[in-house]
Amino acid sequence: MSEITDYELFAVPPRWLFLRVETSDGRVGWGEPVVEGRAHTVRAAVEELFESHLLGADPDPIEDHWQAMYRGGFYRGGPVLMSAIAGVDQALWDLKGKGFDAPVHELLGGPVRDRMQVYSWVGGDRPSDVAEAASERVAAGFDALKMNATAEFRRVESPAAIEAVGERLATVREAVGPEVGIGVDFHGRVAKPMAKRLAGVLEPHDPMFIEEPVLPEHDDLLPEVATHTTTPIATGERHYSRTDFAPLLESGGVDVIQPDLSHAGGITEVHKIASMAEAHDVALAPHCPLGPIALASCLQVDACAHNAHIQEQSLGIHYNRGSDVLDYLADPSVFDYEDGFVEIPDGPGLGIEIDEEYVREQAGEIDWHNPVWRHDDGSVAEW
Repeated sequence: MSEITDYELFAVPPRWLFLRVETSDGRVGWGEPVVEGRAHTVRAAVEELFESHLLGADPDPIEDHWQAMYRGGFYRGGPVLMSAIAGVDQALWDLKGKGFDAPVHELLGGPVRDRMQVYSWVGGDRPSDVAEAASERVAAGFDALKMNATAEFRRVESPAAIEAVGERLATVREAVGPEVGIGVDFHGRVAKPMAKRLAGVLEPHDPMFIEEPVLPEHDDLLPEVATHTTTPIATGERHYSRTDFAPLLESGGVDVIQPDLSHAGGITEVHKIASMAEAHDVALAPHCPLGPIALASCLQVDACAHNAHIQEQSLGIHYNRGSDVLDYLADPSVFDYEDGFVEIPDGPGLGIEIDEEYVREQAGEIDWHNPVWRHDDGSVAEW
């Protein structure tokens, strides 16, 4: 029996935390446990899990480790603990796949697809120059995009502000034509009254989906928003477990769920969440504005989830300054995008090889935090 002998954590630019786990038989597994802007906090949680439970343990019983990490503490759930568990879980699956010389998706039952459609971000936090950026991304081979709907948005906005949101999407649709999917992210910035108005304004321009039209704490309002549009509604990046997703799915107010493989308990939990969604005729589109380990984990789940629709990826996203996704890979070609798709990685474990030397060179302190926005009257706005 092998055992976990060591672990290391690396804070790397632009805003990621990588976990390296080593076993007594020489295997190395990688995970990506992070909450964007809370890397130090999640680091402490990961350290607690290893020091209290994982060091010296057999890495193979992943389900039992997951249950012990989750249920072993009286207080459970939430973004910090679930993200810590997620990164550990990814690393354990990477180790198991390498032990069997098989990709993780083979251990989960085998793939239902050979490749996965991906989308590319355009426009930044405060969306601008979106038509030009969209045209560039389509020319680069992407056939699906995502953009923010608005910057700061008041609870009841002016007709001009509402019209500007529709016009922005209209310019993108005109630039790229009807063959390209365009996701529009409300980012929880919009209150219910304006979510209903904007859903109607955007619909004539055929968005692929509208994302987080209301904050996750207002999931109960999604069925009402849905009555104002036929556009699919997506949400879920700020949901962290099956118990978070259960009422959302049961409400009938969501069409696409977006669990994050580095926030929602990792491969073990999101594989189960995907099956729950399939039972409710809801599509899966994992959230991933993160690094290569998170993306590889997403693709392993996508490979064997029949309801997987499209995959977010962060290459060139406005957050990525200092380093980008491919920089940390020994073989960046594993994420070559062609005709808007990426092949499912089929190497052992997560299917990627991390450039450990580059990780160690880049490791240090990262100090990324999302901005705090304010409305014209000085009150805090949703970012």
